[in-house]
Amino acid sequence: MTVTDLPPINASLNALSAIFLAAGFVFIRRKNVPAHRRCMISAFATSTVFLACYLTYHFSVRAVTKFAGQGWIRPVYFTLLISHVLLAMLILPLAIITLSRALRERFDSHRKIARWTWPIWMYVSVTGVLVYLMLYHLYPVTSLSQ
Repeated sequence: MTVTDLPPINASLNALSAIFLAAGFVFIRRKNVPAHRRCMISAFATSTVFLACYLTYHFSVRAVTKFAGQGWIRPVYFTLLISHVLLAMLILPLAIITLSRALRERFDSHRKIARWTWPIWMYVSVTGVLVYLMLYHLYPVTSLSQ
């Protein structure tokens, strides 16, 4: 395996994180707190591994990826990409705060911030997969050396 194999791994980690987030949501709605806790910690761990792989890839690969799609799909792709990147920067501190409040058993304040954290985190996880699919599969990527 080389660093260039990381994009599909990153997409898989994002998808796995979304699965854990969805399961955690279902478990808390059913008042199954231990299962919710396991899912949310797993989502956080998966997202942490994703971030490490993502940073490794982008600090190691010396190429610019250019979206090859044309027409109406370009503004769709860039809207998705920009919202994904901006919310991804926001989700890191939100997830840390939300998780730390739960682990310290400050459940009232945990619930208040989780109402914001969960949908943003889910959006970031799902759009990460969509950006990958659009960039590497639907509209094959063109790499430009730097």
